[in-house]
Amino acid sequence: MSVKGTLIPIGGNEDKGIEQSEIYTLEYIQEGILSRVVRESGGKEALIVVIPTASSIPNEVSENYLQAFGKLGCKNVHIMDIRNREEAEDPLHLKLMKKADCVMFSGGDQSKIVQYIGGTLLHKIIQKRYEKDNFVIAGTSAGAMCMSQEMIKGGGIKEAFTKGAVLMGEGMGFIPNLIIDSHFIRRGRFGRLAEAVARFPKLIGIGLAEDTGLVIKNCNIVEVIGSGMVILFDPRKLKHNNQALVENGTPMSLNNLKTHILANGDRFDIKKKKLKISPHHIRVIESQTL
Repeated sequence: MSVKGTLIPIGGNEDKGIEQSEIYTLEYIQEGILSRVVRESGGKEALIVVIPTASSIPNEVSENYLQAFGKLGCKNVHIMDIRNREEAEDPLHLKLMKKADCVMFSGGDQSKIVQYIGGTLLHKIIQKRYEKDNFVIAGTSAGAMCMSQEMIKGGGIKEAFTKGAVLMGEGMGFIPNLIIDSHFIRRGRFGRLAEAVARFPKLIGIGLAEDTGLVIKNCNIVEVIGSGMVILFDPRKLKHNNQALVENGTPMSLNNLKTHILANGDRFDIKKKKLKISPHHIRVIESQTL
């Protein structure tokens, strides 16, 4: 799959308010990552469309993005809050997306993005722009997780590493060879990503920490950005995988699941299975096989 556009999945970064309501846990993007989104989109004059469909509090989330992009000097930012499939076919929305330089999906529930936008004319325009133009698709948390073909829909940590702990579904299909999870470190999501790649052993699992993201070029060349870590699970050389044999609720066993911990500036090539560690990291090997 060859594309001209850029994907920027981000792991999310919760507000540290003491309240548990979603209104107090908005998905904030640190200025460093958001500024990279703007730069990849063409700069301060870029037309940026924010889609808060995943959120249950779209007004608050939209205002947050308007303020955040505004601080970076962006004045051509539009909100497109899709709440049903009919709205995803609205001619005004389609016209705006055809002119946009970037679309940004907010956090919340990734299944809502697929439910209301997946397979619609709006989705097809986003996909075509991504394939043919220098177009940016960015997303945080749920907005990042929806980017893959095989999408994690949910799953807690109590049953981690047992079959059935992760719920999978069809994503937006912007990148077919990854499975993306967010809030990976803080929420202890190692188990559900491990099961996800056990179910789909030809795909690479990506666990994004908060305030951490990827810049993905041509669906292949990947750069780590932000202040946290990216955990990469590569199951392509598993020597043992009993996921298909055991019953739901039963612990799984995997052997030779390769794991890499990457940080800002590190890069990897999906097709060539190569890592390139940032020269800023001391005493490291420049390049090694995934």
